[in-house]
Amino acid sequence: MSFPEYGNYRESGIPWVGALPAHWGVLPLVGVARERTESNVGMQENNLLSLSYGRIVRKDIDSNNGLLPESFETYQIVQRGDIVLRLTDLQNDKRSLRSAQVQERGIITSAYLALEPKGASSAFLAYLLRAYDLGKVFYSMGGGLRQSMKFADLKRMPIAVPSEPEQTAITAFLDRETEKIDALVAEQEKLVTLLAEKRQATICHAVTKGLKPNAPMKDSGVEWLGQVPGHWSIKPFFCVAPECYEPNDGMREDNLLSLSYGRIVRKNIESNEGLLPESFETYQIIRPNEIVFRLTDLQNDKRSLRTALVEEQGIITSAYTAVKPTGIHARYLNYLLRAYDVTKVFYSMGGGLRQSMKFADIKRLPTLIPPSTEQTNIVTFLDLETAKLDALRAESERAITLLKERRSALIAAAVTGQIDVCGLVPQPKAA
Repeated sequence: MSFPEYGNYRESGIPWVGALPAHWGVLPLVGVARERTESNVGMQENNLLSLSYGRIVRKDIDSNNGLLPESFETYQIVQRGDIVLRLTDLQNDKRSLRSAQVQERGIITSAYLALEPKGASSAFLAYLLRAYDLGKVFYSMGGGLRQSMKFADLKRMPIAVPSEPEQTAITAFLDRETEKIDALVAEQEKLVTLLAEKRQATICHAVTKGLKPNAPMKDSGVEWLGQVPGHWSIKPFFCVAPECYEPNDGMREDNLLSLSYGRIVRKNIESNEGLLPESFETYQIIRPNEIVFRLTDLQNDKRSLRTALVEEQGIITSAYTAVKPTGIHARYLNYLLRAYDVTKVFYSMGGGLRQSMKFADIKRLPTLIPPSTEQTNIVTFLDLETAKLDALRAESERAITLLKERRSALIAAAVTGQIDVCGLVPQPKAA
């Protein structure tokens, strides 16, 4: 859908904005907002707020990760309609949304900048600063990249200022259009979740129940496996996948690998976040068709995929466990272990929740073993089905990206006057 433009434009003098409608003004930030400096000394307020994904959300003040209640006296009080900016960690974090409008009175860390709009509509200014945020304006303020900034660094930042009725119209238009886009994004995100669940269910069913719906079943004797095909065998894990540890002594290998989101990926050995090259002698060599486990940080991380099939020779941290499938199809075993992984089998091994485990803790893990031909058929089936589901998921994720880009572009166009939206929303009746 195309939108109308204004009749006349002039150069704004704002590098990241360009031309503005001729009748719009330009003011420094200090001309449309002032810094909020209301301290919470004496614990006047205990409604704890936080900036999260571009929104101000409530947090439980009694369970704030060990932060003592008396420390909240150092927080600042914010009011409904204020705008909060997180202008810290600018060098390291260029992806987070750094602005949000406050919807209720509360307290928020004093590390953030709180603005009280006084010469522009709060809702309009919130959209404008979000456009500046998405356009990475804050990252180059003050003559170069800064680690953090304060109000003094921003107070001269030029702000595009339309008339009050236009601000109201722009806000109403963006509220309506972003709500539509957000609803479409939510639908696609729900679809991504459903596809991921479908993928997991497909893998779990194939590797624990087989591909023949009418096959005779038997009790596995394992609570979390239940009924399994009657002609399948069950063996301890070490019988089909002994541990293989090959040290990288003498730096025999320098193809640095890492376990990421259930895949083994390459990393640049020259820029491994400060890890010295000589330390790679402590790494282990892994080879194609081996399987790697990450059995560390079990208590704190229950979302990561912890297993992956090795596709190429390289080195990986010795904190991970590597096994070599023996007498079993490597890709079938990888799918089986992925099923165990997503159903959280590893989290309760060894008689209770453990922070970390080693091969000795999982060597007796019951392992389902179909006949060789069935293993091959299961692998072929799952390769095809997961490829279809992955393609659908990628399509949904692309749609989400495009919708978010459209949202950002629409906000930027409306608040900088690149489009005239005044005729696209109901106008307030004259008194």
